[in-house]
Amino acid sequence: MGHCLLFRGTISCAVVLAATFFSLPAAAGPYRPAAGESGSWAIHMDDPAFVAWATGWEEYNPGEYVDAAFQTPENAVGKASGTSYDIVSLGRGGEITMAFDPPIQNGVGWDFAIFENSFSDTFLELAYVEVSDGTGFVRFDNDSLTPGPVTGFGAVDPTNIYGLAGKYKQGYGTPFDLEDVGLDSATYVRIIDVVGDGTCLDTSGHVIYDPYPTIGSAGFDLDAIGVSNGAPYPSGEYTPPSTPSYDGEAGFAVSGGCFIATCF
Repeated sequence: MGHCLLFRGTISCAVVLAATFFSLPAAAGPYRPAAGESGSWAIHMDDPAFVAWATGWEEYNPGEYVDAAFQTPENAVGKASGTSYDIVSLGRGGEITMAFDPPIQNGVGWDFAIFENSFSDTFLELAYVEVSDGTGFVRFDNDSLTPGPVTGFGAVDPTNIYGLAGKYKQGYGTPFDLEDVGLDSATYVRIIDVVGDGTCLDTSGHVIYDPYPTIGSAGFDLDAIGVSNGAPYPSGEYTPPSTPSYDGEAGFAVSGGCFIATCF
């Protein structure tokens, strides 16, 4: 059973795991829900708002526990595939920087969306998101309210997640707005895996938990990054939470991508 999870398994194995381990917790958090639910901001890969996709990659530094078969950064160039295998895995604490030519522009809505390859709404492997206009990287504010450790077979409620890539299942992107980090354009997007063992923190100092440990294709699995340059967010009934009280703001990341030295 463990082998099935770690390597995404066969279709039948994935179905069994999804039914057995990935049901949503009873208590929902304050943030937007899973793909297909009212108020979700999940963006389908075939949404006509997409006008471009990542055109290349600049740097790929995989972390531990990634097999060679999943270390192909070219898989993240171009349109999302919406499958479990046409991806590049970051490994524990790994990172990748994707390039955009022409640059992503800051429009009136969401400007780009990041696609992971989860086969369920709750097997969510998360990552920090940073952008650059060529003068340094700035990180999006993020919040994690998952109350405790998540095992390799565990679930993360998407309504407890804000500002992190990997919030939605495969085929659905998590949108980001350059307005939130004060940039008019971005030529690069950096994705940095969150190690789910409790050593990585969100913007306000909460521990970020996600499925841990996994091996083979450990960590965040990047499918693609699509560009919209200001498409409106999906509509639907939703009551937003009060603004979290952050002790700090998104800032320039250190080389490791986490806020404490023991992240890796």
